[in-house]
Amino acid sequence: MSASTQPFRRDQGGLINRNRPLSFRFDGRSHQGFEGDTLASALLANGVRLVGRSFKYHRPRGILSAGPEEPNALVELRSGARREPNTRATVTELFEGLEASSQNRWPSLAFDLLSVNSLLGPALQAGFYYKTFMWPASFWEKLYEPLIRRAAGLGRAAGLEDPDHYEKAFAFCDVLVIGGGPAGIAAALEAGRSGARVIICDEDSQFGGRLLAERREIDGRSAMEWLSAALAELASLPDVTIMPRSTVFGVYDHGVYGVVERVTDHLAVPPPHQPRQRSWRITARRAVLAAGAIERPIVFAGNDTPGVMLAGAVRSYLNRYGVLPGREAVVFTAGDDGWTTARDLAAAGARVAAIVDPRAELDAGLMALAAQIGARVFAGSVVCAASGGRALTEIAIRDASQREHKLACDLLAVSNGWNPTLHLTSHQNTRPVWNDAIHAFVPGAMPAGLSVAGSAAGRFSLADALADGTRLGREAAADSGFDSAAEPASPSTDPEGLAIAPVWRVKGGRGRLVAGKAFVDFQNDVTDADIELAAREGFKPVEHLKRYTTLGMATDQGKTSNIAGLAIMAEQTGQTIPQTGTTIFRPPYTPVAIGALAGHHRGRDFRPTRLSPTHSWSQNQGAVFIEAGAWMRAQYYPRLGETDWLTSVNREVLAVRNGVGICDVSTLGKIDIQGADAVDFLERVYCNGFRALPVGKARYGLMLREDGFVMDDGTTSRLAETHFLMTTTTANAGKVMQHLEFCHQVLWPGLDVRLVSVSEQWAQAAIAGPKARLVLQGVVDAEHDICNEAFPYLAARAVTVGGGIPARLFRISFSGELAYELAVPAGYGVAMMEALMAAGADHGITPYGTEALGVMRIEKGHVAGNELSGQTTARDLGLGKMMSSKKDYLGRLMAQRAALVEPDRPMFVGFRPVDASQRLRAGAHFIGVGKPATMENDEGYMTSVAYSPVLGHWIGLGLLRNGPQRIGERIRAVDPVRNGDIEVEICTACFVDVEGTRLHG
Repeated sequence: MSASTQPFRRDQGGLINRNRPLSFRFDGRSHQGFEGDTLASALLANGVRLVGRSFKYHRPRGILSAGPEEPNALVELRSGARREPNTRATVTELFEGLEASSQNRWPSLAFDLLSVNSLLGPALQAGFYYKTFMWPASFWEKLYEPLIRRAAGLGRAAGLEDPDHYEKAFAFCDVLVIGGGPAGIAAALEAGRSGARVIICDEDSQFGGRLLAERREIDGRSAMEWLSAALAELASLPDVTIMPRSTVFGVYDHGVYGVVERVTDHLAVPPPHQPRQRSWRITARRAVLAAGAIERPIVFAGNDTPGVMLAGAVRSYLNRYGVLPGREAVVFTAGDDGWTTARDLAAAGARVAAIVDPRAELDAGLMALAAQIGARVFAGSVVCAASGGRALTEIAIRDASQREHKLACDLLAVSNGWNPTLHLTSHQNTRPVWNDAIHAFVPGAMPAGLSVAGSAAGRFSLADALADGTRLGREAAADSGFDSAAEPASPSTDPEGLAIAPVWRVKGGRGRLVAGKAFVDFQNDVTDADIELAAREGFKPVEHLKRYTTLGMATDQGKTSNIAGLAIMAEQTGQTIPQTGTTIFRPPYTPVAIGALAGHHRGRDFRPTRLSPTHSWSQNQGAVFIEAGAWMRAQYYPRLGETDWLTSVNREVLAVRNGVGICDVSTLGKIDIQGADAVDFLERVYCNGFRALPVGKARYGLMLREDGFVMDDGTTSRLAETHFLMTTTTANAGKVMQHLEFCHQVLWPGLDVRLVSVSEQWAQAAIAGPKARLVLQGVVDAEHDICNEAFPYLAARAVTVGGGIPARLFRISFSGELAYELAVPAGYGVAMMEALMAAGADHGITPYGTEALGVMRIEKGHVAGNELSGQTTARDLGLGKMMSSKKDYLGRLMAQRAALVEPDRPMFVGFRPVDASQRLRAGAHFIGVGKPATMENDEGYMTSVAYSPVLGHWIGLGLLRNGPQRIGERIRAVDPVRNGDIEVEICTACFVDVEGTRLHG
């Protein structure tokens, strides 16, 4: 690749694969890079300095860092449905055909009309939105809010459905190592050698951390040679799992860690069947945090000019990516570390025009280095301004005698020390503590099982990182029950300078573009003047400072800005930084895609569709399906010539009432309850009694919540002395199971009872109608007598069918007809339905669905989901007599609260239209005849309606104030949504077979 193609690419060096060139586009222009580049390194190699515009002032912004802390280089990646805003160019791996575009500019990055905001700086200071847009009040909705919303936000979401998929995964290990730098690798090696199960995660595509960016030696050989050998050994250990491109974003209770793995983000399109990202829940006995440190910038006028970069990032681009970020460089450093950048720049061919160090006294070795590379040294001096507009051209240096010197340059490398990357240590509401020796916060109280190594603990030398990692890896393995070999000797390293005298900001100075703007938070355009203003206006506590100025509230969460902001506030209040305090870091450590958190749980997979064991049989019968809870249930079975759903449903209802019908009820919740205390358990969860229930019988049960409202209803059958089978409504099956488990595990853990959901283990069919027994006799084996006397109403027994297949038969009815429910193992579901249809062929057996079932339950006045809304009591539903006065049960006391027993509460009754030709609507509100339809006159609402083919008109159920005492009255059912206003007569809830003789037939 020619130098003209990538003019800032070094001729040699770096860890990129120069044999594999890659093409990419940025803002529509084509560029070249190499495999191993990030988008940021490739842009720098191509001489692209301007990569974005700032949020508020739309100032030109360039690349500041080389890692996840990057506040400036946020781009839109890809296009179409895969477009992803706010992607950090510094961690985006380059791939063939990558498309990226800059954000927050119009009409173009080079010419952004909204950069006029820079000239309006005095009017746009911190908190301006609290003080502006207050008058006139009528302008808020019409003008101010629309303008603010249009200007807000960074980047554009795709607006289309994400075509990629995401996964969730779980892992368990003895030792989790967070970070793949020298400390993390040393910890993983030591723990892995002991035989412990180890997982080591790093957010980068390559392991090595700062070793990839430095020219160091370990044990007399290059750091890269040591790294290669260490990674090879890790790969050879059978119980060590290496996870690159995996960010640990959260620390949670009980040793649980959240991790997002970017599986195919480095590809244009994920391969078939591969997720784009995978969200891991890793449970570890012990963890070692070795996340390194983040370099700090210095606040001075024009410090956001493209070409001003962190010194450590400059070394990353030089040594890892083979990119020269500038040819005419100045280094502004408050410590020894920045001098290393000057050395590496000179070695790479850049001219280091000057090294500016605020320290008055400098080590002789540093001065010798400056002389060697030909750099002018400004001791006791600061850079007070940088200028150049879209690219750095000049800086101003204020020396120890307060004289200013102008120097031309295209790169300013800034070093102000390092902050430990300790965010994960605060995720359980613990605060870091200040360390005066390193002028930084270090971890305070630690989450249980977590220890911190190397730079993340404030121990910045390479030797300390290796020693910490080795020691903590061995301790973590020992805490997990694995003994390590004898303590190895710590690796030796080449010398390094760590002295630091940080300069938080440089006052004064003028940039050419805008006077005096010195930025603390680059992403949110928070300046030192904003923090001074916050102090003057009383927003001095750090939480107030954060919210008033938005310091640290952007996508980078203040990784490069928080300490400088605290230092300036401390200066304003006359306090120290630890006295000023710090905010607490919360998950996630870096932004996590919502898709990764959701995994497959989206769209149709948000709640997986469940099919009953007889689903294929219903399909063959031509069923129309509907979602019922988590299940697909047959809604009705249309026949040739039927013009609408109501015609089909009427036919099905009449077939059951006059002959026999069959309905799949497999989706009802079924919970198997066994144990010596099973009956005691039922006595406590149901408001009615079950102790006297004989074996072989079923009983209707009503379950209350702790607050006294009805939770669910269903039947429970006693199959043996200590064995019960509970049924629930389809929609509430999961909720009831969760409730029962809570009762068992939390409320009454001493009860000898076991619960298991068996909803999917049994296929179940309702056979209803006057001829139901005749059909069953053709299926149930002859040795089982199911005549009326031998198998009466509410009988529940084990039987066999089809020549010995085990089954259960229940004589229960939801339709009010003679009815049974037959259950067989799920694998026999289709065979059961086919056998029942064959046995009922001579009796005109008819399949019916949920619509017909609903019509018949309304005709009989049975409550269902519409009435079990979570806002009704047993008394509201006319079931108050079921509430036992002879025992205690869940919800008993709360159900007696005064408001729940008031006589004029809405209560359950039936309704029929005065004009039988009129249609009733569920949701209609009851208003007195002659009264206006207002909230004050609202007396209840219609919960369920159906057309009754038996009666020939619409009927309804509902909740009406003092309803049972008003039978025979007339009232209006008002439906303002559908312009309905129908006069109805209040009646009992049962419309068909009021005496109940049919179900006993």
